[in-house]
Amino acid sequence: MAAEFIKLFEENPDPRKIKHIVERLKDGAVVIYPTDTIYGLGCDLTNRKAIDKLCWVKGIKPGKINLSFICEDMSHISDYVKNLSTPTFKIMKKNLPGPLTFILPANSNVPKIVNANKKTVGIRIPNNNIPIEIVKSLGNPLISTSIREDDDIVEYPTDPEKIYENFKNLVDIVIDGGYGKNIPSTVIDCTVEPAEIIREGLGEVQ
Repeated sequence: MAAEFIKLFEENPDPRKIKHIVERLKDGAVVIYPTDTIYGLGCDLTNRKAIDKLCWVKGIKPGKINLSFICEDMSHISDYVKNLSTPTFKIMKKNLPGPLTFILPANSNVPKIVNANKKTVGIRIPNNNIPIEIVKSLGNPLISTSIREDDDIVEYPTDPEKIYENFKNLVDIVIDGGYGKNIPSTVIDCTVEPAEIIREGLGEVQ
């Protein structure tokens, strides 16, 4: 069965559509959705079946996945992160929501999610109402990873209709939130002192 194609507006996402998407996520759906950078591939991090399917779509084993979580706000983060230092908290508070991913030391909840000995986790709070409203309604973060274009020039797809054509037989829902960007988030490794930018992306660190 082909994926659903659901149009949402970032300024005011339709609550009924958000509710439907969340119900599908709870049932194990894998969803492609917009962020403040590139389009992401995600699922409910509490649903093992969904994680397995996401890894299948991505072509990787569950234990090998580099975990990033889309969080609603800073309050979610302590559930999955240990030893969050005051300087790191201040940097995150100053820069989120925004187009940045913070690599942090994972606590014991994260290995349980994927049955892997993961020592770190990436945390994102995108400046886009669509994923934020989904996470709010879901009640826990989304596992998130990027989707890539099979193209030597354009690395990340930006057109939701083209994304749908490429992924409609692989995922359960593609959300059309308008054209995405083709530059990923800036990645900051906060497991070292001082914190280090390991990928220059769209976000500038304040």
